[in-house]
Amino acid sequence: MKLLDLFCGAGGSAVGYNRVGFDEIVGVDNRPMPRYPFAFVLGDALEYVREHGHEFDAIHASPPCQEYSTLASLKNGDYPKLIEPVREALVATGKPYVIENVKGAPLVNPLTLCGSMFGLRVQRHRLFECNPVIWFPPHPCNHWGKASGGRNFTGIRKTLENFSFLTIAGNDYIVGDGRRAMSIDWMTRTELSQAIPPAYTEHIGKFLMSIICGTVAIGGG
Repeated sequence: MKLLDLFCGAGGSAVGYNRVGFDEIVGVDNRPMPRYPFAFVLGDALEYVREHGHEFDAIHASPPCQEYSTLASLKNGDYPKLIEPVREALVATGKPYVIENVKGAPLVNPLTLCGSMFGLRVQRHRLFECNPVIWFPPHPCNHWGKASGGRNFTGIRKTLENFSFLTIAGNDYIVGDGRRAMSIDWMTRTELSQAIPPAYTEHIGKFLMSIICGTVAIGGG
């Protein structure tokens, strides 16, 4: 089964899909990703999907999220709004697709996933527009204890010993603890801050695989 991974980063999404049987994965990004664990293409994601998207069984896209982030107003510079052109390109392929982004992104009927739904010690909410639609998370969020992103915890070392959950952002957490919290063992600090745990796409990938193989019908798109 072939999966195209657009705006692939260091491969958190790809590993999740691989766990459920997508054994031919191609990642595309406009920056070198030397730790990407599958075949990698350095290039423009939109150009690549327009030329090659029809060759794959399913497509995942994680376009830049800075423009949609709640912290966008605090950042300098202009960021691209790519959700709409990405969706248009994916629809044109006729293939099942997933678009991942942050809360505030203009996704259609998105599924929300969090690390706490999978027993991970990371609070990272991400939205997934799925076509065909996938409605159901594995469990509700379970935000017990304290998370390292809280305003009242400034100055406390961001470790799994001190916090129930890490938010994996900025430079004030221990990289090893960040890797354990997200169940990712190959990424740098910068890569972790942009990644999603493989558990998210492992969950979505099970539904995609069933849809592609014709064993279940989920929603509509």
